[in-house]
Amino acid sequence: MAWQGEVAAPAIPAPRVGDEPELLAAARAGDPQAAHRLGKLYAQHGDRVAARHWWERAALSGNVDSAFNLGVWHEKHGSLDAAITWYETAAATGDAEAATNLATLLLEQRGDVAGARRWFESAALAGSRAAARRLALVCEDAGELGGAREWHRRAAIDGDPASAHDLGFLAYAAGDDEETVRWWEYAARAGHAESAYCMGLYLNAGRDPEGAEAYFRLAAKSEHPGAASWLGGIALSRGDLRTARAWFEQAANAGRVEDQRMAGFVCVELSDCGAASHWFGRAAAGGDAESAFNYGLLLIAEFGDLAGGRHWFRQAALAGHHGAALELGGLLSVAGELGEAREWLSDPPPPAWAGPAEPELAARAELAAAATGRRGGVPLDVAALTEVLGTWDVVTRPLHDHSDVVGWLVRRSGVHVSAIEHLASVRGTLLRPGSAPWPSPGEIQHVLATARDLRKRLGVR
Repeated sequence: MAWQGEVAAPAIPAPRVGDEPELLAAARAGDPQAAHRLGKLYAQHGDRVAARHWWERAALSGNVDSAFNLGVWHEKHGSLDAAITWYETAAATGDAEAATNLATLLLEQRGDVAGARRWFESAALAGSRAAARRLALVCEDAGELGGAREWHRRAAIDGDPASAHDLGFLAYAAGDDEETVRWWEYAARAGHAESAYCMGLYLNAGRDPEGAEAYFRLAAKSEHPGAASWLGGIALSRGDLRTARAWFEQAANAGRVEDQRMAGFVCVELSDCGAASHWFGRAAAGGDAESAFNYGLLLIAEFGDLAGGRHWFRQAALAGHHGAALELGGLLSVAGELGEAREWLSDPPPPAWAGPAEPELAARAELAAAATGRRGGVPLDVAALTEVLGTWDVVTRPLHDHSDVVGWLVRRSGVHVSAIEHLASVRGTLLRPGSAPWPSPGEIQHVLATARDLRKRLGVR
């Protein structure tokens, strides 16, 4: 229902200009339908006080639509208590929209979760898709995943793609592949770009690059920046630099720093140094150390700008970039600033992880980050997850028999067995969701330190 411009039931035709005298006479005689229509007429004319007066007359005579409109009126112009009272009056008759509005006020304005749940359930059972979804989210927040799935399913079947998307994530986190695919496909077909993107990631994680690309293209039709980024990487792997540039620039224009950097690299390959400078500069200004380093290289090599190059090398070095520290030290030495040059050259930051990320590992990292970031959670860091997964992949590649991979790594590296077992456990959770709870950000930092120690001891860059 709506208190302005709503489509009324046939028994209560919408008021028209010129109806006022007739409606006024009938309303004064005690006709609640006339009072309701008169209130709507005054609302359309902007006379809120008169609208409220006649809706109150109608509501007190049992007109449910007027009670609902009074709830809306007080929510916008009056008091929260009055809005709740009138919504409750309408909801008590079985009005689903009033029950939904009432539950929303109780939850968001009063923090009354129990009351909100009661009215969301009443509305959902009366057929409100919006109430079913809100009830599912309340259940999720309470950790009641069975109830959350049931109410999300009701909303999804009734046509809510957001609930279908959420069902896909609940299934993914539980390790239920069949349900994951069912609901993300369902939502993607309904035009939900994020579900199409997640399906692309899921298929990439399952080593189905052709299927993944089809879903990335579907998501990209809605200008999904993540999908554009993946499509840029696919085009780059095929040597199609111009297509890669178009996709990376689409993602870069959405503010994605990593894609600004990639656009810069592709523009360098295409000999478009002006565009490369633009993208490296934007990413560097956004705090990306690798872009700052490459921006410095570009400014010196292509534009002869030693001062600019030195500035960006310094920014990258201060952010922990190994190569930038060495380049800065070299420039300072040439300039005769030997003291600072020695500081950078003698103790540069350690090299960052530069190992290639297999598509299935990068996809698993993104899905884990998205799953942990839902409903106000703290998302795990994609780069850290990718480094953890990539490190294990690289250091175990020489091993043919994986029956005792932990023991083999302990013997080769000297890292304590408990640290490697923890790394193996976290890796297993990331690759096989549902086998254990998602790791915490603190756990990821711990196993990331183990991964870096492993690489250092094994001489892996």
